[in-house]
Formats: sequence, structure tokens, C-alpha cells
Amino acid sequence: MPRRPASKPKRSPAITAALAFGVVLVALNLFGMRYYLLPRAEQVRDPLHAWLRPSGYLGQTAGVLALLIFLFLWLYPLRKKFRWLAFTGAISKWLNVHVLAALGLPLLVAAHATWQFGGIIGLGFWSMMLVWLSGIIGRYIYAKIPRSQAGVELTIEEIGTQRQELLDEIASRSGLDVREVEALLAADPSPTEGLGLWQTLRRMVQDDLSRRRAAATLRRQIRLHRPMQRRGDAATLKEVLRLASREMSLVQQSRMLGATQNVLRFWHVAHRPLAVTALVAVIIHVVVVVSLGATWFR
Repeated sequence: MPRRPASKPKRSPAITAALAFGVVLVALNLFGMRYYLLPRAEQVRDPLHAWLRPSGYLGQTAGVLALLIFLFLWLYPLRKKFRWLAFTGAISKWLNVHVLAALGLPLLVAAHATWQFGGIIGLGFWSMMLVWLSGIIGRYIYAKIPRSQAGVELTIEEIGTQRQELLDEIASRSGLDVREVEALLAADPSPTEGLGLWQTLRRMVQDDLSRRRAAATLRRQIRLHRPMQRRGDAATLKEVLRLASREMSLVQQSRMLGATQNVLRFWHVAHRPLAVTALVAVIIHVVVVVSLGATWFR
């Protein structure tokens, strides 16, 4: 009897903490937006100036937090490089924390800079934003390589086994025939050999859109065969569509595997210099600010 695919994982504490932190950041920026929109000459007379200016109590605290998070992000490449750090957790877990920690940086740095990005603050902000954008793109590419829950790349045989299990599960839950499900979820058979960087990225986006269209078609077919009558039908349909999305992803990713790995190698070459440049820019910013004594903790 084939093993059923793993159920959808519950939200991790890291994601919950990141969401809570994001809410706090949004609230902080909304709280100070009236101050941020004032001209410089009027900001110095505003009651919030002592708190929200870059060297103020909240403004400087946001800058310190941004610096600590930025330095924390450098622990992930160390975890990847040194195997003896395996006791700190799986690389896939580290990547998730790395991404979640980075997502709040733009709002945090913007609050520190009072949404004005000139001079030394601008140097640190825009260099950090380049790394942030590069990281978002890299995470998108990384997710296109099929992996196990431990973050290890799947072999072609493992992909085939998982795909068949998913098809059987979808057919069982939806009431459709396995061959009908396979036909509805069929991926673009166009060859992927020789795709360049931009062609590969465009194909990834096209695959994402095609999954949405196929899922909508599958939803219509299920409703034709099984009208929604019982309370649990909606939950069953949602689970079937999730399994279908996973099955289509496996097929698309396995066909794009070689091209995706090439793009990921190119990304690594480009991302590292950007990260080093941002680190240098941030260190220069911190050294200048501390040397000028523009801090509330001096």
C-alpha cells in the first residue's frame, strides 16, 4: 500500500514571531508617518523629533536592530560552509529564518532613516536594499529545486515516487480517475535544454501561472462530479488543490532542474559581492555615526 503524502505542516514559531514583528514594524511606521512627511525644518520642532529622528530613542533603536539583524544574516552562509555547525539545525531551517529575518529590514531601516535616504544613511540603505532584493530572487529560485523536508535535493526516482503518490491521493479524494487527473495537471512539455538566464526565469513565472490555471480547471471538474453538499467538502477540495499544486510543482521543477541549478549558481556569484558591499557600507555608516557622537547611548 503506497505511503500517503505528508500533511500540510503547521505554522512554525519562527513564522509567527516574524508576523508579529512585521505588525510592530508597520505600526511604528504608520505612527511616525505624519512626522516622516514633514520637511526637515519642521521636523526639528515636532514633539516626536526626539523619538523618531535617526539619533532619537525609537529611530536609533530601529537602526541598532537593523544592524543586529544584518549581522545575524551572515550566520547562514557560515552554517552552509562549516559542517561541524550541523548541531545548530538543518540548513533548510536556517534558510527560512534567514529569509524571515531579512523581510523586515526595509521597514526597520526606513524608520531609522525617517524615510529620507540621502547622505550616509542612504548609502547603507540602498546597498542593503540591493542585497534584500537579490535575496528575494534567490529564495524564489531556491524553491524551484525539489527537496525533501530536510532540505536535501530529491533524486529523479524520488520525484517520480512522490508524484505517483500525489496523483493517487488526488484521485482518491476527488473521485476522478488517475489518468484524468494526470491529463488535467499535465505540464508544458517544451524542452528546457539550453535556456539562458532570462529565459529560465520567464519559464519559472510561466509555470507558476500555468499551475493556477490548471488548479482552476481541476476545481471545476471536481465540482461537476461532486457538488459541494456536505460541510467537509470545501476542506476536501482545498486539500486536493494543495496536493495538485505540489504534484505540478514536482513535474515542472524536475523538467527545469538543470536550468534552475545553472541560474542558482549564477545568483550565488552575483549575490555574495553585493552582500559584502552592503556590509562595508553599513560598517562605514556605523563608524561615522558613532565617531560623531550622534547616538542616544553615548
